[in-house]
Amino acid sequence: MLYGTLLAATALVAGGIFLAQPVLGQAFPNDRRERIRQSPHFKDGQFQNLEYTPAFAEGYSPWKVIYKFLFRKNPNNIPAQPIPGIQTNLKSLPPDGNRLVWFGHSSYYLQIAGVKMLIDPVFSNYASPVPGFTKAFAGANRYTAADFPEIDYLFITHDHYDHLDKATVKALRPKVKKVVCGLGVGVHLEGWGYAPEQLIETDWNETHSLQNGVTLHTLPTRHFSGRGLKRNGTLWMSYLLETPAGKIFLGGDGGYGKHFARIGAQHGPIDFAILENGQYNPAWHNIHCLPEETLQAARDLGAKQLMPVHNSKFALAPHAWNEPMQELTRLNSGNPIPLVRPKIGEVVELFGGDKDWPQWWLE
Repeated sequence: MLYGTLLAATALVAGGIFLAQPVLGQAFPNDRRERIRQSPHFKDGQFQNLEYTPAFAEGYSPWKVIYKFLFRKNPNNIPAQPIPGIQTNLKSLPPDGNRLVWFGHSSYYLQIAGVKMLIDPVFSNYASPVPGFTKAFAGANRYTAADFPEIDYLFITHDHYDHLDKATVKALRPKVKKVVCGLGVGVHLEGWGYAPEQLIETDWNETHSLQNGVTLHTLPTRHFSGRGLKRNGTLWMSYLLETPAGKIFLGGDGGYGKHFARIGAQHGPIDFAILENGQYNPAWHNIHCLPEETLQAARDLGAKQLMPVHNSKFALAPHAWNEPMQELTRLNSGNPIPLVRPKIGEVVELFGGDKDWPQWWLE
């Protein structure tokens, strides 16, 4: 009975970190299946990272990690008070200028060179296929699809539930012109009503011209994918937007690796890097950066500014909910990279120089 309980908990709860889930019963069309097979990153029936990436780091027992995750969480794992935030009218933002609005975790809106982009929107109250698991913190789920203007490009970095939410992307569909995603992810979107011609389905190391002089570079990250027990049938992505105003790196999820230095050498310096910082643990740091690794990744990229995401909305790791922001701030004090730390819903003026962002997570 204990074994069954732990097994179920693994799939439903710890799955927020390790989750890999099937394509919800939908078969890949022949053309998509063939393109996947032709990818140099698809081997032995699944996509592969550029370097060896076990889910658990050496010396860690999966069952001990899962037990600790379930029963020995930090008592401050979920905030005692609602997360502070701002309700910005996104439809009334001036069309000129370069702006970002963060919605907690890894969801954010970009308005650059007149192009409107939305990344990994999750506006459901849960980052899980099962209601009751991975519930959003009080105050963190302020926005819905109805709050958004038309979206020129919807970006999906990978198909885990905390980045690709069925209810959200279905609600957004009438407003979305194009979707950018990794190979294979389009099968989810087509199943939810998106037309094939709306999809820009990409491999790593491609370049696409978007509108208004914005160039998209599709890049690797060190992670995994899936929506069930089957892993890595779809590709996980990071993106670089080369815009008239500057370069923005959209990191998605992933552990630290050599790819950051390669991207920095090829595309750096990066004016504004958005990197994950949260839901980490030394046991799974191969697939989620620890705070010191997030900082090193930013340095490898040659980042002039760093915005940490993947925090402050869902508890997918046993650390305190506000530890990611506090620890990154502490570690950054010696050789600082300017940190951009907005509240949920707060407008960030991109490429506008340094700002003294208050430590709102201590309020």
